[in-house]
Amino acid sequence: MKIKVCGLKHPDNISAVAALRPDYVGFICYAPSPRYASELEGEVLATLSENIYKTAVLVNEDEEVIAKLIDNYKFDAIQLHGNESPEFCALFKDKVTVIKAFGLDDSFDFAKLDKYNGSVDYLLFDTKTAKHGGSGQTFDWKLLDNYKMKIPFFLSGGLSLENLDEVKAISHPQFYGVDLNSRFELEPGLKDIDKLKKAFELLK
Repeated sequence: MKIKVCGLKHPDNISAVAALRPDYVGFICYAPSPRYASELEGEVLATLSENIYKTAVLVNEDEEVIAKLIDNYKFDAIQLHGNESPEFCALFKDKVTVIKAFGLDDSFDFAKLDKYNGSVDYLLFDTKTAKHGGSGQTFDWKLLDNYKMKIPFFLSGGLSLENLDEVKAISHPQFYGVDLNSRFELEPGLKDIDKLKKAFELLK
């Protein structure tokens, strides 16, 4: 199972998380978020291992802005949390790994994902909220049984030390990785390394 740690913004904390050897690390490039990496420095990202996918997390951003972020920070992946169309996602698929996020609730229509076939590399299923993620809330994971496509997915939304055993028990064939964020923090954007160490021990 792949592990992504999302919502990093402090250089020392980024280094400490990287030392745990996650598969992906996420930097939120969305100003309304309390985890907005507003003072992100390319030098910090350049020190990260090539084995860690540096991921820009974006919401309804302009194509030009995303292209500049990829070039300036050498991002390996983008994670799109807004209303981005399949055509928009496809603009970047040959440049970086593309992850398209969707907020799930009981009324979610999985059929609308069909049009993203071929446009994205991964999906990410989060809890549906008005804040585009980082809510610390889980959704009913039984909803994942309704997902029948072949695109692998990350699971996000309220993952914590208290429910990782349940997460490990999810047997969906396309379950690719977990996205750890708000339940592993001392404050927004500052990760609790001790909690993350325990999570890595449980999941690796």
